[in-house]
Amino acid sequence: MLPPQAPDWERSAVGWLFDLCPADYRAHEVLRRHPVVLARFAAGHVESAVEAARQGIRTARAELSGLVPVEAVEAALAAYDREGRRLVMIGREIALVDAALRGERHVPRL
Repeated sequence: MLPPQAPDWERSAVGWLFDLCPADYRAHEVLRRHPVVLARFAAGHVESAVEAARQGIRTARAELSGLVPVEAVEAALAAYDREGRRLVMIGREIALVDAALRGERHVPRL
């Protein structure tokens, strides 16, 4: 994705946001025409996925014990943890893109 100062950055941001969402979201005209609405949908989708990863961590051991080897349960928990962390970071990135779409400019902290 291009930085907000670059020409065509909004188009690249929209493409990135759509890539984070289910493919069916591309069918909604309102999401194609209003990037701020798309950012809200993307944020909601990612927030739901974070919660799903957290739920997986809470329940995987009980649900998988006896069905797969202990190592597979531990690997599943580690995968949920990694995915949850990745999604939290993406949520932060979406918030920055949303702010830029609203005209705010990010100033990096030292």
